[in-house]
Amino acid sequence: MELHGAGLLRVKQGPLFHSGWFGLGRPSRKRGPPFLFLVLDFIERTALDAQVSSDKIRSIASRVGNLATYPVSQLGNSLKLVAKLIGGGLPTRVFYVSQGGYDTHTNQVNAQERLLRDLGDSVRAFVQDIQGQGNLPRVLLMTFSEFGRRVAENASGGTDHGAAAPMFVAGGQVKAGLLGQYPSLAPEDLFQGDLKFKVDFRSVYAGVLEDWLKTPSEPVLGNEFVPLPLV
Repeated sequence: MELHGAGLLRVKQGPLFHSGWFGLGRPSRKRGPPFLFLVLDFIERTALDAQVSSDKIRSIASRVGNLATYPVSQLGNSLKLVAKLIGGGLPTRVFYVSQGGYDTHTNQVNAQERLLRDLGDSVRAFVQDIQGQGNLPRVLLMTFSEFGRRVAENASGGTDHGAAAPMFVAGGQVKAGLLGQYPSLAPEDLFQGDLKFKVDFRSVYAGVLEDWLKTPSEPVLGNEFVPLPLV
């Protein structure tokens, strides 16, 4: 779990928090440059602040139980913890979890079936959990990926990096359905073997920032993009 200020909480699989010195003895103040001690003092204060924050988060997570059954996976465990933090009243506005393994250059069929099943089951459990808490109207979940995949299979039974990918948004106030135009798979409609995307992903971010988080999107995105009407 990583703390990024008061607004973003990044959740990883494993213990809530662990910190310590590993083979790093603190040098005597009689030796070494003065700036080194300032750095060490800063690190110790930061570690202490993080431990206090970790104790608070652990306390909040213990206030409620989960109301759904999650897959035993990194993504399932992460969303399970996020649901407990939301239900416990942690005021963080943005939670970030991740699921790896989609760089399927070889043997894509089996890997993709396993990953997408985990994604679907984990998101379903999270939505059920949040709905059971009565918090679904105030929660929005969005998926994104670093890259898409190409349309044609490569010689290794996988696909290489592509130019477009779907994004999923779920929540009690989300407009259901397909937003944008379904891309054509016809060879003549591809661009050098890639799908032609119909919606700029920054319009999705703009929609979340403007309409959900109620914050101007241009300073964040570096330019003005038409917000996609998600809610």
